[in-house]
Amino acid sequence: MKVLLVEDDLSIATQLADALRAENFVVDVARNGEDGQHLGETGTYDVAVLDLGLPKVEGTAVLKAWRDAGRSVPVLILTARDGWSEKVEGFKAGADDYLTKPFRMEELIMRMRALVRRSAGHAQTRVSCGPVAFDAQLGTFELDGLPLKLTGLEWRVLSSLIMRKEIVVARADLLERVYDGDSEVDSNSLEVIIARLRRKIGHDLIETVRGLGYRLTAGAS
Repeated sequence: MKVLLVEDDLSIATQLADALRAENFVVDVARNGEDGQHLGETGTYDVAVLDLGLPKVEGTAVLKAWRDAGRSVPVLILTARDGWSEKVEGFKAGADDYLTKPFRMEELIMRMRALVRRSAGHAQTRVSCGPVAFDAQLGTFELDGLPLKLTGLEWRVLSSLIMRKEIVVARADLLERVYDGDSEVDSNSLEVIIARLRRKIGHDLIETVRGLGYRLTAGAS
């Protein structure tokens, strides 16, 4: 899962990015509204965390620009402003959720996961595909009812596939959600991860759609 974090406070941005990466999120960070607006309009993200009090371009203006540009990424506003009028302003601009500082990191991550899950069209927290089940709120996988151990890269790929189960996910889309922007990526690295996942969950569950990408399916019919 890929996150856009727009936060001008270096300490908060660093703590948030570190915590999110520890939970296997891929994180892009912008330190001002201008950069955040550009990334949000040109990149592909599963969720955005947006501060309101930003330099260059204020947070609600950034969010309105995203929505005017047709960007439907779910947005959680993160701000020190706790007045009702500020919340109304944020929701009118297109926010999906609102969290005031100070906050608990666990709550932020749970809210983000809920936004990603609902955006992908899953009403229930548990998403299943054949023998594989994903708790979208806790971020844990099971195979045939037993805990499934995955590396960070495997988790990123499998979570992206199961949230779009039975849908072909483009190779480029998966790569964006697996590696940070400054990572050096070997040409066959994704194929290596897919091969490892197939050994863990079964070869029939991940289908290669040549020229397009990969699809997680409930199994061969």
